[in-house]
Amino acid sequence: MTAASPNLRADAQETALNSLGFAKPPAETRVIVAMSGGVDSSVVAAMLAAEGYDVIGVTLQLYDHGAALAKKGACCAGQDIHDARRVAERIGFPHYVLDYENKFRESVIEEFADAYLAGATPVPCIRCNERVKFRDLLQTARELDADCMATGHYIRRFAGARGAELHMAADPNRDQSYFLFSTTPEQLEFLRFPLGGLASKAETRALATKFGLAVADKPDSQDICFVPNGDYASVIEKLRPGAADAGDIVDLDGKVLGQHRGVIHYTIGQRRGLGIGGLGDPLYVVRLDPDLRHVVVGPKQALATRIIPVTEVNWLGDEPFEGEIAITARIRSTRPPRPAILRPTGANRAEVELLAPEEGVSPGQACVFYAAEGSRVLGGGWIAHRRG
Repeated sequence: MTAASPNLRADAQETALNSLGFAKPPAETRVIVAMSGGVDSSVVAAMLAAEGYDVIGVTLQLYDHGAALAKKGACCAGQDIHDARRVAERIGFPHYVLDYENKFRESVIEEFADAYLAGATPVPCIRCNERVKFRDLLQTARELDADCMATGHYIRRFAGARGAELHMAADPNRDQSYFLFSTTPEQLEFLRFPLGGLASKAETRALATKFGLAVADKPDSQDICFVPNGDYASVIEKLRPGAADAGDIVDLDGKVLGQHRGVIHYTIGQRRGLGIGGLGDPLYVVRLDPDLRHVVVGPKQALATRIIPVTEVNWLGDEPFEGEIAITARIRSTRPPRPAILRPTGANRAEVELLAPEEGVSPGQACVFYAAEGSRVLGGGWIAHRRG
């Protein structure tokens, strides 16, 4: 048997894929790492730099970092920008801070306030990924001649027969697929998620320690970054003066049971803090009617929902978006996916029928679709108000 020629060996080396899926050496592969200043994205940057990739770190300033300096558990402001810069300095790769305050306010905060005023319960983190990080920042990455953009999200990307596929993280306790359902196929081709295959957050922190990162023990971000101490109502009142007008608490028949201090203070499924005790069986917030300024309450069974209207559907499945599709559906980030039937009703609309009813289905939340079996994310949409 004759030895392979040098040219053949070189060709084989050239076609071998690196860990990010490119047929070239890591040193010739430019990666933009979206760095929030937390441990996850910091570890991603350090890992890729250690593998020899051409890493550039980018941190977005999303809101008034002066007001956020003393706020623990935030991201993308103040101390977090400083932490991201320190990681870049220690590992030795370029780092840039981009001022996206106006983009963030227009694309995320304003809609957040309007959704609450309309009686919905929005998820601004999804809109931030969709409209800021995976749209505006991703475009910036392309302008910097990057081959891809990597983030610290816990989700997996696999190369499928028909293109890149999105899958739940290996660690179900860290899975962030609920917040990334609106990632488009085009975006998914450009994105990479190096942490999605890790078994636990403990592994991430161990890697941070290994790389000597000061953020190794930094707490995870909590709540919504621009909402101090989880007080949504105060933020909305500042953005929309008069939003907290008082009104009536009514039962399902419209009977007035008491008064409330503003629809924006209540969410679907809420039981405590209604101020209408002593009326027999416990009552829960079943619906919000901002036009009438009504908080509608009822018994727990009134919360049970089987049919969910969904809008702005982003479809990631291989098969056409039509007919009846057996899926599992997740209606809250903290709940596991449940068996359901997906029925498209338009190009970007659908009806989801849960095989077993769920409580606390709230307009403004996401409904994320998964394959009936396995870990693949098939997309999702936004839960709309039910008619009637």
